[in-house]
Amino acid sequence: MKRLLILVLLGGVSSHAIAQDPQFSQYYQVPLYLNPGFAGITSQQRVSIAHRVQWPNLPQAFATYAASYDIFVDELRSGFGILATTDKMGTAGWRTTNFSLLYSYKVKINDNLVFSPGLSFGYGFNGLDRSRLRLGDGLEYGNISLDDALFRLNNQQYFDFGSGFLLYSRALWVGAAFAHMNQPNISILNDESRLPMKITVHGGARLSLARNTFRKRTERSSYLTPSFIYRKQGPISQLDLGMNYHIDPVSVGLWYRGKPFGQSLSGSVAQDALVFTMGLYLKNLTIGYSYDFSISELSAASGGAHEITLVYEFVAKPLNRAVKKKNKIIPCPTFNKKENFWK
Repeated sequence: MKRLLILVLLGGVSSHAIAQDPQFSQYYQVPLYLNPGFAGITSQQRVSIAHRVQWPNLPQAFATYAASYDIFVDELRSGFGILATTDKMGTAGWRTTNFSLLYSYKVKINDNLVFSPGLSFGYGFNGLDRSRLRLGDGLEYGNISLDDALFRLNNQQYFDFGSGFLLYSRALWVGAAFAHMNQPNISILNDESRLPMKITVHGGARLSLARNTFRKRTERSSYLTPSFIYRKQGPISQLDLGMNYHIDPVSVGLWYRGKPFGQSLSGSVAQDALVFTMGLYLKNLTIGYSYDFSISELSAASGGAHEITLVYEFVAKPLNRAVKKKNKIIPCPTFNKKENFWK
């Protein structure tokens, strides 16, 4: 792995970055990436797309893409989903791509509380673009390197397994997820480098505010959604705390991200970013944008991070009324739009 570290550093990517999953600031717009317990959590079919560009001021910005689809099947009290992600980083063209199938089962504890355990089964592959690497001996031989480590580089393929659960009511939710439980080998040098398991704990609340009456007696619901996410993967831990304010059809939010158990180079608690979010709800379409303003020691050079998300929901095939009444569950607290989501 020492040779891999040298190759990766030449490409502008650290070994810690490779061993860490990418993240999304608008986690509520890509819920399947956060926790498989979210699969099929709404009463409609849902398609989500997200794109994140991190540290755009660096020579080669980190770019992450995610797309997902999920549906709730009433007869089975189950949610099904698919998720695809790809992450590019560094001038060496390091790329990680994953495809996952997700399943969750809804257990109605009582009229106000639902338990949703979930599983994810994935396949992934990663690797470098060897044509972009420039090693020292290559400068002597017309950009042709004779280092045997370069010829050993291969795309690594692996299977991935995760689980999670969600416990929620109309106004509160808490959950945990465990990604990479099998700790797959991601080495591209035919040796061993395990991807650490990622543990995520998250929760929040939806606090309804007084309704606002606008022109023509139109009422708009307003509410706050304070929430948190704690992540730990290998030696790295991170805590996100924030709140969104919603007044249909728009929302704004402010978040803090830090590393409570880490230290900066100066010895103080490691700070990461302040995140500003905006959302717009257009019938069945939700559009989100966020900007991460870096407050770490990279603040002057990184350029923060930009993130754009789209979520489209559409009605699933109607079922027999008796079946629908029997299996009816409480949808998870929504970050968007309408009160009739709770009907």
